[in-house]
Amino acid sequence: MNRTQVIEGIVAGQLKPEGFMPKFSIGDTIDVHYRIIEGDKERVQVFQGVFIAEKGRGINKTITVRRIVANEGVERVFPVHSPRLAKVELVRRGDARRAKLFYLRERFGKARRLRDQRRGLKEEATA
Repeated sequence: MNRTQVIEGIVAGQLKPEGFMPKFSIGDTIDVHYRIIEGDKERVQVFQGVFIAEKGRGINKTITVRRIVANEGVERVFPVHSPRLAKVELVRRGDARRAKLFYLRERFGKARRLRDQRRGLKEEATA
């Protein structure tokens, strides 16, 4: 075995299973349950926000989630295959026509909101 095959074998054991994350797309509102370790205690903290970007592939895949706290935008980047990522839930589907929603950083008030996905796509929301 060469070096690449050894690395791929090690990485394959660290990947999350296929059905771990629900099918969601850019613009959806999601809940990210993240394990926080404080001393010897461990708790799960929920970060709810708009899914604005996806980057990388394989073990290096990350998602960027943005939310507003006290009229200040907060973005967090979560490694998808991190052992600290407990769960990801889909809260609401949003309709976006771009691959990355970085333009939301400059928006304020009602202009910051995204439309709901069209009514014709209901079968995907129930699945």
